[in-house]
Order: sequence, then structure tokens, then C-alpha cells
Amino acid sequence: MSTDPYGTGPATPRAEPSAAARVDPAAAARIDPLATVRDPAGPVCDVYLTGTVFLDIIFTGLDSAPVRGTESWARGMGSSPGGVANMATALARLGLRTSLAAAFGDDHYGEYCWDALAQGEGIDLTPSRRVAGWHSPVTVSMAYEGERTMVSHGHDAPIPEPAPENVPPARAAVASHAPSRTGSPMRERGWGVS
Repeated sequence: MSTDPYGTGPATPRAEPSAAARVDPAAAARIDPLATVRDPAGPVCDVYLTGTVFLDIIFTGLDSAPVRGTESWARGMGSSPGGVANMATALARLGLRTSLAAAFGDDHYGEYCWDALAQGEGIDLTPSRRVAGWHSPVTVSMAYEGERTMVSHGHDAPIPEPAPENVPPARAAVASHAPSRTGSPMRERGWGVS
């Protein structure tokens, strides 16, 4: 028995899933590109990533760039988790067992991104955390004339105390060390959640 691995609510006893199911619940339906070299005693996670997850909202089919003081209508629109989530999603879709450490706001955007990554893509979010009172970063992208323009908004996530210690053993790791917009000491310390 264990408690809620995501820290999203009160601890409730539950049956412990297998390590493979915990990392990728859809693994049975996917091709494993490392099946011939995978060792049962090896790491459960193929790739561990850390960085900032954004909610991406993408407008497509604009005839031109928006003009100041006017309203533009797009012929298409989509949304998805962005930032480091783009790489995590691509790796999971390639069949790699992917684990992501990131901060998620406790708002609707954070909930949407969490669910899309964990349930929709089978990405392990055990090392991630939900931050009370922090809103998720957002990027709005407008595609027109073969180009795109983006507007982003967000704040650095509060620094966890103590530093995260739940980094899973992995075959590879990817860390986003983008410069902070606000001089966050979290990035300067190189901690696993940004």
C-alpha cells in the first residue's frame, strides 16, 4: 500500500501499480524501442526531464499579424501542454518510458496539463508537484504567413524546501536551464523542478 504519488489530495491507501504501469499506463499498447536491450534490473525510466510546463494556446489560419487596435479572427485553434512538455510528449510517443519533474499550478490550466500528460500521454509525473496559489505559465501563439508570434506570461514557481530528492534512475536526463525572468535562485541552484 502507498499514498497518493502525485500529492494532489489526502493520502488514501491504494494498491501499488507495477513500475511499468506507473511510468506509462499505456505501455502495453505501444511499441518498446528498447525491448531488445531492456534489462529487468535496469532503470524503469528511460528519460527523466525537468523544466517549465506552459499551457500553449495556438491560433492558426490568421490572414496576417494582428493589427493594433483591431480584433482578428483565427480559422483554427488548439491547446496543449507546452514548454518541456513538448519534448516529454514526443519521447513518450516514441515509446520511451518518460518521467517529468515540473511545477504545475493548482488552477484549471495546471490541471489540464497534468491530466493531458499523465493520462493522455502516459508520462510519469511522480517527481512533479502542484503548487497552491501559483498560476500556470501560458503561451499564446499566432501562426500566419508561415511565421508565428508568441506572447507568454508566467512567474517562477516557488522554491520547494527541502530540494526535491525523488529523481528516478533513468537511462538519460534532460534539464531545462533557461535563464529566469525574475532571477529565481531555484534555477541558479540547479534544482530538479523549475
